[in-house]
Order: sequence, then structure tokens, then C-alpha cells
Amino acid sequence: MQKLPFPVYDADHHMYEPEEAFMRYLPDRYKRDFYFVEKDGRKKLVIGGVLSEFIPNPTFAVVAPPGGWELWFRASNTEGLSKRELQGKAVRPPEAWRSGEARIELLDEQGLQGALIFPTLASVIEERIGHRCDVSAALFHALNQWIVDEWGFARDGRIFATPFISLTDVDAAVKELEFVLENGARCVNIRPAPVPDIRGSRSFGFKDYDPFWARVAEAGIFVTMHGSDSGYDRITQWWAGNSNEYTPFERDTFGAVIDLIGRSIGDSLTALICHGVFERHPTLKIASIENGGVWVKPLLARFDRAFGQMPKAFKTHPRDQFQKHVWVAPFYEDDVNVLKHDVPVERMLFGSDYPHPEGVANPLQYLEEFSDYKSDEVEKVFSVNLKGLLAGAPL
Repeated sequence: MQKLPFPVYDADHHMYEPEEAFMRYLPDRYKRDFYFVEKDGRKKLVIGGVLSEFIPNPTFAVVAPPGGWELWFRASNTEGLSKRELQGKAVRPPEAWRSGEARIELLDEQGLQGALIFPTLASVIEERIGHRCDVSAALFHALNQWIVDEWGFARDGRIFATPFISLTDVDAAVKELEFVLENGARCVNIRPAPVPDIRGSRSFGFKDYDPFWARVAEAGIFVTMHGSDSGYDRITQWWAGNSNEYTPFERDTFGAVIDLIGRSIGDSLTALICHGVFERHPTLKIASIENGGVWVKPLLARFDRAFGQMPKAFKTHPRDQFQKHVWVAPFYEDDVNVLKHDVPVERMLFGSDYPHPEGVANPLQYLEEFSDYKSDEVEKVFSVNLKGLLAGAPL
């Protein structure tokens, strides 16, 4: 692996969490809301009384190899193969994909100093049961407790496992925030989607959620908004005339064209800006992870238009708010030379998505996409920017 003359920080690594990640600390009264069953010889997840196929193998006994879907996401699938055909033989996750101790050795092999580590299965929870605030809070607390045991939120100053928090019950969210802060968390993850509510959903930009945002800002940590099941597949359901959940191996040309990822993260950041969160909390920092960057330019154009129509509705230009408070990790298939015009290089992050098949086989393959960047710009993207966020550097 290529070695760089500076410490490399990867903003998007993943763990494949086992069943006990949720079950070890989950109170018994919630174990009918989240459990695993045998179906056709394989374990499946039942959540909220419904069997989910969103993650076909929720125990991750075998998974697609890293980089297995690269041709798909580069839109270079000239033979028209399915994702299963592209990925080849599934592999059993090695210990380095399961535990914090083994991941340190892997980071050394990959030429990485540190990485944010995100759970994989956790992305199913809020869309399916988030309106039941006590259940989602219990599941995320159980997961976060397990992460403390097995990974740590700042293990050896190199592994930064990211706790998940639901905002449905803001008091419970602040309580969970205090728990993860006491255990060394440098960031927390909030799903880029409206907050589930028993009445439907609401914007986390509303003042009701200020106790959470205020405590985050006071603590000096940052918030990640990692690509997740944000529920935006209901857009394709409107057109398809069904209510089936998204499944990763199904061919769906309509869904491939609709920018569900860009819509969810764009809408989420719009809520923060247009509902005044950055104006009320001027030191807040948000990192968009595994959402790519093609949505940025059209979003900024819409900000420009809204400001031109209603300049007195904003204390500062929404474009300026975005470029001050938001960090963006592009996909490898994005044109980072184009993105550079809209995202300052000081606000760009390197995120490999390792070991997921959507990413590349080896994290530092990403360097190829930045060949036109100056050496100091590469250092900012691959080192300085995330290192500063983790250190709590001020805006």
C-alpha cells in the first residue's frame, strides 16, 4: 500500500456488528420489537413485528467483498451484470471487520492513521420503528454500550466508532449524548431524514431540538449524517404503486435515476439552514458521510434563488452557512475537480466506505481521483480536515 508523508484519516469505515451488538444490553421488554428468526435456513431480522429484507444477511455471516460493486457505481458495468455477479464469491468477515483490536492492525496495513467507524445494521432502525421513541432510544443505547465494550469511541486515538442517536425524544437524545460524551465520543450520527414522530415526522431544525444542538456545540464535537435508510424510497413506491421496502439486489431503473441519497442529505441540510439551526448555534459542525457530492451544486443554486427571493429571511446567505458549517465526503465516482468549485477544499473529507462493496478494495485507491489536486490540498482532504474535526478545532 502507498504510504503518504502525513497521517491519513478516513471518514468512512464500517463494522459488521453481530447480533449481540443490540441484544447484549437491550432490556427484555423490547426484545419482541427487535429479534432474529430463521427463514429458509438463514437468519433474518424482525423489527416492529415485520421481517425486513433491507439488509438481506443481517448477521453478516458472509458479505460481498470490498470493492465488489465498483464497476456498478462507476457506471462501467458494460456486460450488464447484476450486483451479485459483479461481486463474485461472498466472503466471511475477518476479525478486523468485527472488532476494534483487530482493526488497528488493518489500519496499519492500509496506511491509515485513523478512521471513523460506523455500524452497518443500525441503519434499519429509525425508518421501521423510530416513531416509537422508547424502542429506538433503547436500541441505540444498547448498541452504543456494546460499542464502548468492543470498539471504543476513541480507541488509541485512531479508531473513532460513531454512536447513533435518535431525536424523536429530545430529552432522551440529550441523555444519550451525555452518555457517549462521558465515554469519549468525538462525534455522533444523526440520520439524514425527518425525525420520526407518532404524528408523522418533523424537522430537526425546529427549536424543539435546540437542547440537543446546543449541547453538541458546547461539547465541541461534530455531527455526522451518514447515508442511511432515510425513507426516501417511498418516492419510488409512489410511482411503482407498492409499499415494498428497498432491497439492494433488485434491479430498479427508476430508482437508479432518482437521486434518493442526494435528496435526503440535501433536504436535511436545508432543514438545518432554513430552520435556523446554524444561526442559533454558530459553532455547530456537520459532516456528510457516504452521501457523495453531486447534490451540492443544485442545492447551492436553490439556496441562491431562495436568498434572492427572501434576503431578509436569513441572517447570512444560506450558501455561506453551508460552506462554513458542512463538510462533504465525495464518492469515488464523483468528479472532485467539479465539486471543488462548490465545496472548499477545507471542507472536503476522504471516506472510503471500507469494507463495504460500494467502496474500493483498498482505501487509498481514492488518491487516484485527486490526481489534479495540489499536494497541500490532498493533505487537507486526506488528513488535516478530519483530524481537526476529531480534535474539536473551532470553525
